[in-house]
Amino acid sequence: QVQLVESGGGLVQPGGSLRLSCAASGSIFSINAMGWYRQAPGKERELVARITRSNTINYADSVKGRFTISRDNAKNTVYLQMNSLKPEDTAVYYCNGNIQLFSGRIGTYWGRGTQVSVSS
Repeated sequence: QVQLVESGGGLVQPGGSLRLSCAASGSIFSINAMGWYRQAPGKERELVARITRSNTINYADSVKGRFTISRDNAKNTVYLQMNSLKPEDTAVYYCNGNIQLFSGRIGTYWGRGTQVSVSS
């Protein structure tokens, strides 16, 4: 069983910064990949950033140069540093992980989301 818990969301002004954290816990054998998705009102959920076990990183074009994804393997935690925030970054941000359990089972897990609001 796995839980993903996000933290770090909030309200910031345009140009400001936030750092999101997502901690995975449970019977984790290994993490194949973790990523951040976001969903704005009236829009589909989209991939923001993803990092694999081999450290392959992908970003949405809209956040390249502004957001940085990183991980702390010892803590089973992934971070999203968000700089130069824009109003269009406003969304609920969800943590996602593809995780192998000690049982050998591999599954995809989601956090419950954290609100990021960018407004003056």
